[in-house]
Amino acid sequence: MSDETRPDRYTLRPEPDDRARRFLIDYKEELNPSQYEAAVTHKGPLLVLAGAGSGKTRTLVFRVARMVEEGIDPASILLLTFTRRAAEEMLQRVEALLGSRCDRVTGGTFHSFANTILRRYAQLLGFANAFTILDRSDSEDVINLIRSRMGLDKKALRFPRKQTILEILSLAANKTCGVAAVLNEQFPHLLDELDELGQIADYYRDYKRERSLLDYDDLLSYLRELLRGHPELAERLSHTFRYIMVDEYQDTNRLQADIVRLLAHSHDNVMAVGDDAQSIYSFRGATVRNIFEFPDLFPGTKVIKLEENYRSTQPILDLSNEIILQAKESYTKNLFTRREAGIRPVLVEADSERYQSRFVGQKILELHESGVPLPEIAVLFRSSFHSFDLEIELGRRNLQFVKRGGFKFIETTHIKDVLAHLRIIANPQDAVSWYRVLLLLNGVGAKSSERILAHVLDAPDPFQGLAAYRGRGAVNTALKSLAEALQQARDEGLKPAEQLEVIVRYYEPILKHRHHDDYPKRQKDLEHFTIITERYRSLDRMLSDMALEPPTSSVDNVLATDGEDEGLLTLSTIHSAKGLEWNSVFIIWAVEGRFPSLYNKDDDELEEERRLMYVAATRAKENLFISYPINIYDRATGMLLNRPSRFLDGIPRRILTPVMLMEDDDE
Repeated sequence: MSDETRPDRYTLRPEPDDRARRFLIDYKEELNPSQYEAAVTHKGPLLVLAGAGSGKTRTLVFRVARMVEEGIDPASILLLTFTRRAAEEMLQRVEALLGSRCDRVTGGTFHSFANTILRRYAQLLGFANAFTILDRSDSEDVINLIRSRMGLDKKALRFPRKQTILEILSLAANKTCGVAAVLNEQFPHLLDELDELGQIADYYRDYKRERSLLDYDDLLSYLRELLRGHPELAERLSHTFRYIMVDEYQDTNRLQADIVRLLAHSHDNVMAVGDDAQSIYSFRGATVRNIFEFPDLFPGTKVIKLEENYRSTQPILDLSNEIILQAKESYTKNLFTRREAGIRPVLVEADSERYQSRFVGQKILELHESGVPLPEIAVLFRSSFHSFDLEIELGRRNLQFVKRGGFKFIETTHIKDVLAHLRIIANPQDAVSWYRVLLLLNGVGAKSSERILAHVLDAPDPFQGLAAYRGRGAVNTALKSLAEALQQARDEGLKPAEQLEVIVRYYEPILKHRHHDDYPKRQKDLEHFTIITERYRSLDRMLSDMALEPPTSSVDNVLATDGEDEGLLTLSTIHSAKGLEWNSVFIIWAVEGRFPSLYNKDDDELEEERRLMYVAATRAKENLFISYPINIYDRATGMLLNRPSRFLDGIPRRILTPVMLMEDDDE
């Protein structure tokens, strides 16, 4: 070929790789080496073992940002968390980094994700997309109704209570096993009732299905059934969500692990983040086995450990590492920090519970006087009743506190009553809510409510059926008032807050009659509920949110301990404290026989108790005080409790300083 005919040449530059690509964020600068490795590893299964305070959330946030910057479609990213707040916080932080480019990332709880998918495809399972979600109290009401119809509610029978029955059925669902297995493992004393409990389980399942009702466990069970039974849909969802991240993987149950495996079957791009040392929710059906078995579920898993702690001083981490080092099975981690200086944790022996309370009260005052704000101090305990004596002591010292525990906002009777009316408006076939609403009326008992309910649900329009029902005297008047309120509240032109106001006006006389002693406090809850509802434009969305992620505190509880401007001291069970942190932490009742309990003899139970101690210790940033009373007589066993918890016994003095309390006039 001559020079005249030879074509000109144009040289193509090498395609840019990740090292040459320009990112808005300097990821290496923002993250430590382990966090960075997790943030840039996107293909294949990845298990990130995130020690306490190691920047787990930061790693997740920057990983999402990195994927979007690399050109991965945000709509293909699914972030599953255990609370809606956690998902919202992560997505807000990603948005702060990259702006609206991340708007299409899907984030939420397992249950909310299941709700979204089932709302679209429930008909494939044979029930309507417009189902109603039962919360725990609703489910207990159904169980109670079934017990009654089966004649198992007679006191002489001593049959399990509705709460226990529901707990058994829920554990069976979350552990993906039968009722018999749950009884064998956790309720052996109820094995004689196995046949009846099995019948209740069948009746309960059919009752819900016939009425388009789902409980929390159904959301997950039916999602798994949908994915297993409809491969074409599973394939579509798997291709839609090509990058899956699961937060707090150590708290998943068998059902959730199955769902993750099914959703990822076409790509295996799953990042599970968790800490086996913080798996403490087996009573909910969670299993630490999931995080141990993740590499088996996803062959070829890459494991990254986040061990640099950004919360606690090194002396606190030394104790935490020592506690978990003795675990029978664990992923080896060694938490460290650049904050090497600090006060060594102390182990306080108290002659009695009274001495323990005096120590805690006095030390809290000393910390506060030295500049530690009360909201930066927490007292943690294994069981709620462990704080009763301390609460009296704190009151004597005028130390105000908030205690994490008790009834949740959504579980209070008056909120449940009002929600039942709204659920009827959203789903007129909701027999559970009808039953609750009818029983609020004077003169209406269990039998008459069933007669009214049958009439109402047999009518073409249940609301008209209610209006047409004729009862006797006062009952008829009460039914008429109820019918008028429901008819007014079902107006499609009303917003959810306006519908609630109608129901509250109707309900207030009932509230005053049924809760005369504390009517004003309960009324404040209803006022707070109205404020919450104002943010919604859809009643269905509001009811779903209330069922999936309800508000957790009652105004009554807050006002009862409302303190000065400096805020409140926190008392909390360890289970409720997970994920939180304080400057100074007290762990009380760390005595053998109470922590761990005398009744936890199974190896798995004892190992979870050890993890509880680890979680409690890792909540502290600067100061950690652990106390145990001695000379405690256990009436059930006749034993005298005198030793510190086995999880602390034998830890060297260079890590944990022993302290003995003494009176001022003692030598």
